[in-house]
Amino acid sequence: MDSKMIGSRIAKIRKDKNMSQAQLAQLLFISPQAVGKWERGESIPDIITFNRLAEIFEVDLNYFSEDFRATNDETALKMNIDSNSDIEQTRQEAENLSRLSEREMLMNFSGSNLLNSDFAGVTAHKRKFNGSALRGSDFAGADLTGSSFTGSDVSEANFNGTNLTDCTFSANTLTNASFDKTILVRTEFSASGLAEAKFTNTELIEVKLTKTDLRKTVFENCIFNGVDFKYSDLRGLSFDGQTFINVKFDKTALNEATFNGATLKNVSFLPTYALTNKYYRAIKTICFDGATMDKLTYATLKGMGADLSKVAVI
Repeated sequence: MDSKMIGSRIAKIRKDKNMSQAQLAQLLFISPQAVGKWERGESIPDIITFNRLAEIFEVDLNYFSEDFRATNDETALKMNIDSNSDIEQTRQEAENLSRLSEREMLMNFSGSNLLNSDFAGVTAHKRKFNGSALRGSDFAGADLTGSSFTGSDVSEANFNGTNLTDCTFSANTLTNASFDKTILVRTEFSASGLAEAKFTNTELIEVKLTKTDLRKTVFENCIFNGVDFKYSDLRGLSFDGQTFINVKFDKTALNEATFNGATLKNVSFLPTYALTNKYYRAIKTICFDGATMDKLTYATLKGMGADLSKVAVI
C-alpha cells in the first residue's frame, strides 16, 4: 500500500470536513501525533482503524484504496443518498464534526481487539471497555472518568497520570499494569488480578478493592484515604512508609503484611469471623515496627493482640 497516497487522502478529506488532527485523533482514541504520521506517509492505520475512518468521513472503504480515482472533490465525498433532505442532513452532520471535541460521545469498545492501542492523552468519559483485549495499551495522561472495564485483559497497560475517577474494574486481568501518579477517586477494583501491578506516587481516595488478590501487587509512596480493602487478600504485602487515613481492612487476609514506618489514622481491622485463636495468631504476624498511629487505631490493634512494641502513638 502506498502510505504517501493514503496519507494525502486522509489529510484531504479531514480538511474538507473542517476537522483538525486533534479532533480526528479524539474520535479514534489515538494521539494527534499518530494522525500526523499517517498524513506524512510515515505509517498507515490498521484495518479496524480504516473502517472507523470510513465511518467518520462517511465514505466507502475503497476511498483509501490505490485503485480508487475520484473525478472531483464531490465524487470523492459522495454518499448513498436519495433525496435533497438527506443531502442537507449530511452537510449539517459534516459541519458538526468540527465541534465533536466539545461534545460528549458515548462509544462502546466492548468486545474489541485493541492490543497495544494508543489512548495516551485522550478524553474519553463513560466509555465501556468490556470483554476487550487491551494488553499493553497506553492510557497515559488520558481522562477516562466514569469508564468501565469488565472481563478484559488489561495486563501491561500504562495508566500513568491517567484520570480514573469513578471508573470500575471488574474481573479483569491487570497483571503488570502501571499506575504512577494516577488519579484514583472512587475507583473500584473487584475480583481482578493485579499481580505485579504497580501503584506508585499515587493518592487513592475512597477507592474500593473488593475480593481482589493483592499479594503480588506493589504499592510505593502511596496515600490511602478512605480506601476499603474488603474481602481482599493482602498476605505478605508491604505497605512500609505509607499513609492510611480512614481506611478499612475489614475481612481481609493480612498475614505477614508489613506496615513498617507507616502512618495510620482511624484505621479499622474487622475480622472475617469471630476473634478465634487462629485470627489472633494471624494478627501477630503483621509487622508495625516504626509505625505511627492514633490512639483509637492503637487500641483496636492492641485488643487483637498485635505486636505494637515499636509503635509511636499520636
